[in-house]
Amino acid sequence: MFGKTYGRKRQVEFIDFLKGVDRESPPEVTVIHILCDNVSTHHGKEVRAWLEKHPRFRFHFTPVHCPWMNQVEQWFGILARKRLRIPNFADLNVLARKIEQFIAEWNLVAEPFGWTPQSFSRVLAKTEAAVAA
Repeated sequence: MFGKTYGRKRQVEFIDFLKGVDRESPPEVTVIHILCDNVSTHHGKEVRAWLEKHPRFRFHFTPVHCPWMNQVEQWFGILARKRLRIPNFADLNVLARKIEQFIAEWNLVAEPFGWTPQSFSRVLAKTEAAVAA
């Protein structure tokens, strides 16, 4: 997991995040797939210009109203259950440190989320239901 906390959520912060992913990813990794929701921060003019200069990045956008398709949402659920159950932090810096600490601990034992044929079928069914609605 690569994560970074910011005080704001704009294209400039998202590009800074992407630069960190780029720096941390070995050069022999020629394609980096990024799964995003459809918030404008992820596909604005500045982000598109940055992507043109960084061709190893491939963005994939989940359909609108389908957060269950974005695996980072599963990870956020785990973070919330394990570290943010009692949201009582002295300030945002303390919260940021708690998140960064959790990421470091997570990366010691991390394994990819396993999508099975059954879980894929559930996601597909939800997607089809959302499209039909």
